[in-house]
Formats: sequence, structure tokens, C-alpha cells
Amino acid sequence: MADEPAPRNRRKVREGVVTANKMDKTVVVVVTNRVRHPRYDKTVQRTTRIYAHDETNDLNVGDRVTVMETRPLSKSKRWRVVEVLERAR
Repeated sequence: MADEPAPRNRRKVREGVVTANKMDKTVVVVVTNRVRHPRYDKTVQRTTRIYAHDETNDLNVGDRVTVMETRPLSKSKRWRVVEVLERAR
């Protein structure tokens, strides 16, 4: 039992669309959440812009990707691209 490594923390995983790729090895991913408005009981969409690390530098605007939380890579980058779900047409 003492030789087992400690389990990794559960990392957040999000799915979104790449909206900017002008930076080197960085993409901006827009993640859309659907939440219930507390007073009006209507479903509203909230978007979050996430800076994600793209090691291969091959993502384009419009690609659907999965990103996972990671250690801080820069001042604003805290996510990394795990996989490309769908390429932009």
C-alpha cells in the first residue's frame, strides 16, 4: 500500500471552439455553458474564453476541441488541448 502513487486530482475537462490562433502555441477556445436564470427560469448561454496550450501549433479557427486543466503555463494559460473533435471546414 505504501508503494502506490497518490491519485491525481480530478482535472476539469471542457469542450469548445477555437476562435483565435494568432499566438505561438496558444489558442483561444470559447466554451459555452447553458445555465438556468435564477429569477426568470429561462435557459441562458454563458461563454468563457479560455487560453489553451497547443503544442503542435496546428489548430485553426473553427476547430472543435477538448481542453483539460493543467498547471499554470503562463500568466493567463491554465489549459491544454487534449484532442481535436472536429476540424473546421
